[in-house]
Formats: sequence, C-alpha cells, structure tokens
Amino acid sequence: MKLSSYTVALTRCPGYEPPALKREIDRLCQSLAVSVPCGYKVLLKPNLVAASRADGLALTHPQVLRAVAEWFLDHGAVVSVGDSPAFGTPASVMAQCGISKALAGLPIKFSPFDRPRTVLTAGQISIRLADDIFQHDMLLNLPKLKAHDQLRVTMAVKNYFGVVLAWRKALAHMRYGGNSRFVSLLVDLLDHMPEGLSIIDGVVAMHRHGPLHGDPLPVGVLGASRNPVALDSAMLAVIGLPPKLSPLWRECADRDLAGSRLTDLTFPLIHPEELAVNDFSTPAQLDPIRFQAWRFLRNSIKKLFNA
Repeated sequence: MKLSSYTVALTRCPGYEPPALKREIDRLCQSLAVSVPCGYKVLLKPNLVAASRADGLALTHPQVLRAVAEWFLDHGAVVSVGDSPAFGTPASVMAQCGISKALAGLPIKFSPFDRPRTVLTAGQISIRLADDIFQHDMLLNLPKLKAHDQLRVTMAVKNYFGVVLAWRKALAHMRYGGNSRFVSLLVDLLDHMPEGLSIIDGVVAMHRHGPLHGDPLPVGVLGASRNPVALDSAMLAVIGLPPKLSPLWRECADRDLAGSRLTDLTFPLIHPEELAVNDFSTPAQLDPIRFQAWRFLRNSIKKLFNA
C-alpha cells in the first residue's frame, strides 16, 4: 500500500438509519472521487473481532456494511465480504451480530479467509495473511472506532490486523505482545496491504474500555480516506485524544509516514474540529498487549468444533 494520500473525508451521521447512511457513504465516496469500473472485484473487510456482545457494539455496524456494499454494487462492482475473527468463525460472528441478516438479498459473495500467503515484514517477522485480499481489485477496510485497553484507541490501521489468519493472530499477540515489536508489526503490515479505501464507523463508538467490553458513545461521524494513517490522525482530532497517547500513531509519526501530521491533511467535506466530541474516554493505563495462552487454547478448540 502506498501511503501517499493526505485527503480525509469526514461527515456527520447521527444514526444507523439506512437512508442517511447511504446518503453519507455516497458523499464520502464522491468527495474522494472513488471510481469503480464495471466488474471490479471489491472485498469488504469489517471489524468482526467476536460476537460476544448482543448489541454488536464491538463490530462494524451491520447497516454500515450494507450501505457500503450497496454503493459499490450500484456502481457495478462484484462485492465480497470477509474477515478472520479472533474468536469464533466468520460465519458464526456475522450471524450472531446481525450482519448476515443485514446483507440478506444482496448479491454478495463470502470470502472464507482460509488460504494463507506468507509474508516477511520489515521487522523480519514471518506471518500468514489471508490470500483472499490479493484476489480482489480493491480492499475496503471498514473499522470501528473503539477504545482499546492495550492500544488506547483502535481505528483504520489496527483493523488491517484482521487479515492475519485466525489463530495466528493470537499467536502474534503471545510472541510479540510483550514488547514494542507488536505495534511495529501492525504498522509493517501496511506495506503488504493492497490499495484500497478505509471507511470508519464512528456513528456510535465504543469508549472507556475495549476492544470488547466498553460502553457506547454517540460520536455521529463517518470518515473515509485512501490512507489509513491519515484517517486515524483525523479521528484522533475528532475524539480529542492527544496523538502521542496512541502507540500506533507514535509509531507512524516516528517513521514520518504520510498522514501522521494533522496539519498536512486536507478535508473536502468537514474539518475535524467541527465534529469534535469532548467526552470520549480511553483507558488511563494500558494493559500488556500479550495474549493469554489459555484464551488462545480455548478459542482454538471452539474453532475446531465449529468448523
């Protein structure tokens, strides 16, 4: 992925009503001059971390996913959806959180994320990614705005970690989560991502804690950019979090990646200060990133019997 864009489109969207979502998704895509040749293969990659909450707050909202899918279908794309949840199978998570129901009736394919492609990162970490992401013309990264007990807040950059296959995601947490290599790994993965677009669900965010057990906070924002670093920088301004408090932003800034400085960004629709919220709360003290071995074993057994 070439991190060359400095443009971030932000728009207000107070709720998940389909007409409003479709209108604002269209505004975002039009403002970024998104072009979709007829027959273009587009892969939607939401945040499907787990189906542990009945309210679906931990995941990309089903109606956001549908609105994005409809926009690309209306423009002649062939649309697929896929992810590799940390807990449970993709099919079970989508069924339990309402995504399967929301997408019913649309001609959308399911990408199983079951074929691996091994890559070697700049940090000399060998990791297996879902080969499906390389079999499409465009990767649509659809993160959820969430507080995070290990990374303080997670958005577009972190959502790409979902292309690491299933249990290997937990293994990476266990192997590299005790030091700064894990944050470096997350940023290194951007080098291996295909070109695409990130659209963040910040309509109702998860704050205070995360990525699973936080509280809802209406932020009323959708954002989009071809550069996930730029989108994250803009959203940090929206939620009023000093960038240096985000380990992922610090890593991007230390590398001087395009989009890591807010002053470099351009906003064709609304500037972040016009959308700012004052009550987005994040953990005061971060927990270790290392994944618990017992949880990894439990989830592996669940996947074995649910496969």
